[in-house]
Amino acid sequence: MKRHRLIAAAAAALFAAMPACAAPAFKAEVTGSGPAVILIPGLASSSEVWQGTTQHLCGPRQCHVLTLAGFAGQPAIEGPLLPQVEQQLSDYIAANKLGKPVIIGHSLGGFVALRFAIDHPDQVERLVIVDSLPALGAMQAPQATPEQLRQMAAGVRQEMLAADDASYAQAQRRNVAMMVTRSEDVDRIMQMGRGSDRNTVAGTMAELIETDLRDDVAKIRAPTLVLGAWAAYKDFAPRPAIEAVYTSQYGKLPGVRIEMAETARHFIMYDDPAWLYDRIDHFLK
Repeated sequence: MKRHRLIAAAAAALFAAMPACAAPAFKAEVTGSGPAVILIPGLASSSEVWQGTTQHLCGPRQCHVLTLAGFAGQPAIEGPLLPQVEQQLSDYIAANKLGKPVIIGHSLGGFVALRFAIDHPDQVERLVIVDSLPALGAMQAPQATPEQLRQMAAGVRQEMLAADDASYAQAQRRNVAMMVTRSEDVDRIMQMGRGSDRNTVAGTMAELIETDLRDDVAKIRAPTLVLGAWAAYKDFAPRPAIEAVYTSQYGKLPGVRIEMAETARHFIMYDDPAWLYDRIDHFLK
């Protein structure tokens, strides 16, 4: 308990440096000491998804583990979430003198990390992207136009907001069950989702679908490791086809290293944590 109080106090002190006029776009939990690592979870997820990773990494490093506004019990904020996360993260790094941290992001968090590295190249040392793509909406339609991506995003957002609570929960459980193997992990991810603001989830999902960073990743200067998962798609497509999606979408990112988990689904940190830790350790040496 004492250690948890110290972490909470450290996070509160760090956020005291944030601009008073801005509603917090994320909460940060801080542990360890040394070079900074920032970990960003995915859509409707909390810092909990990084618990094992933090225990593995933090000690010789100082980890700043985020939970974004509107997700897993964090208060929602007005306006589009992702631009506010990006700007406040830049301010957070500068105000707390973190230098050039390593940024590790899963899913939506990986997308945030990519866009941050594009717009703030001087604030990133290295990137680890865990099962995320620069253009999610173009995964199955690589030639989609910006207008087609916007229409796709609008349709998804409308469907998510129109569903009644029971239908929404059922759809979320079906999706989550494809993303992780063990039933207890499905339950814990669903718990985070139940604590998430649906407007924030739907709006952020729409932004993720309509945004295409495939050209912009050419601006990233940080060494980047992409860890992909294909097991959830094995009944629909062979591994080379899934690998080709990653290779194509990251084709303009200089020097990117792409590795695929053999058996893990989307939540690699739950399905195969040992592989995840080994790949991150090797990359950060």
